[in-house]
Amino acid sequence: MPQQNNNPFSLTGRTALVTGATSGIGRAIALRLAGAGARVAINHLPQQAEAAMDLVAEIAAAGGKAAQFAADVTRSPDVRGMVAVVEQTLGPIDILVNNAGVILEKPFLELSESDWDRVLNVDLRAVFLCCHAVLPGMVARQFGSIINIASDLGYLGRELYAPYCTAKAGVMGLTRSLAKEFAPAIRVNAIAPGPVETAMLSTEAMSPEWIAKEKDIPADRFADPDEIGLTALFLASNASRFYYGQTLGPNGGSVMP
Repeated sequence: MPQQNNNPFSLTGRTALVTGATSGIGRAIALRLAGAGARVAINHLPQQAEAAMDLVAEIAAAGGKAAQFAADVTRSPDVRGMVAVVEQTLGPIDILVNNAGVILEKPFLELSESDWDRVLNVDLRAVFLCCHAVLPGMVARQFGSIINIASDLGYLGRELYAPYCTAKAGVMGLTRSLAKEFAPAIRVNAIAPGPVETAMLSTEAMSPEWIAKEKDIPADRFADPDEIGLTALFLASNASRFYYGQTLGPNGGSVMP
């Protein structure tokens, strides 16, 4: 177990793996964890190598430590190979953030099986694969924190987003199941953001009509990715040591359970 100090938010001595870490929420989370002292493994697809290199350099310039690891987290051999190399390079993984995700706006009756499979593979299967690869080490050390990135749409549902809503609801269900199975030594929680200022809320990913609807929440704005990064820092740290199976909602009031 990594050494603890008197700062409940300190991650000094810990190693974190963040999937899909080169942009948006994943990048903000990686920066926050590194800023708190964690050694951060930046997961990315091969075509994102330059962005990953820039993020590693930014963390190093701020006095932190990070390394980049290319892997397709929907493929079991890639995931297991990545986990092995991360642990050889940075040390045993204490914190896993399952952030990699895609979104698709499409009428249900126009969805192909490949559309459905692609979204479920990235947004749910990858969470299973990464947890399955990292948990044995956490169990052996009897220490760890897993943070799964869900979405407020996992609660709300939304027309034209059936695969995404299904996957994110599944992430929350998986989170609760793993939290019960691996407590108390390992904490598993989730974050279900509302609308965040990222590429997922661009006209390349969503229609202008839906982007406008996304902003129709009490906060009357999109979140900054760092607001999700701060939530992840809380869940990764000892400050959240009594949180198990919870889904925190930095959502601007889109969902009020």
